[in-house]
Amino acid sequence: MKWRCLVAAVLSLAILSPAVALGPDEVLSDAALEARARALSKELRCMVCQNQSIDDSDAPLARDLRILVRERLQAGESDQQVINFLVARYGEFVLLRPRFSWHTALLWLAPAAVLLFGACGVLVLARRYRASSERATAERQKLTPAEAARLSEILRQGEQ
Repeated sequence: MKWRCLVAAVLSLAILSPAVALGPDEVLSDAALEARARALSKELRCMVCQNQSIDDSDAPLARDLRILVRERLQAGESDQQVINFLVARYGEFVLLRPRFSWHTALLWLAPAAVLLFGACGVLVLARRYRASSERATAERQKLTPAEAARLSEILRQGEQ
C-alpha cells in the first residue's frame, strides 16, 4: 500500500512539474547573462510550434535560437540588439508580442473595437427594450371612454 502511494505521488509530481526545454549544455555560467537569455527566450516565438516561446519549446529550431541568443549576449549585445537581429532575420512573427505599428494596428485594436461594438449593441438593445416596455405600459394605461365608464361602474358597485 505504501509503495502505491509513493508511486502515485512521484507520478503526480512528474505530471504536474513544468516541462523544461532548456538543455544543460545551453545554460550560461554567468547567472546575470543566463537570466537575460531566459527573459529574451520567453519573448520569442518558436517558428515551429508558433504558440510557444523558444524557452518552452523542444523543437530543434527553438534550441538553435536559444543558443543564438546566448551567443549574442555573450558577445556583448544588448537585449534590444538581439531582438532587432532576430526580427531582421525572421520578421516580426518571431516576437510573441508584436510591436505596435501601422501593419499590426488591427491586431492590437481589434479586441478593443469588438468590445466597444458589443457594448454599444447592448446599450442600443437596452434602450429599445426600455422604450418598448414604456410604450406598452402607456398603452395599457389608456382607456377608451367606454372602458373608463365601465370601470367607474364596476368601482361604484364594489363600494356598495
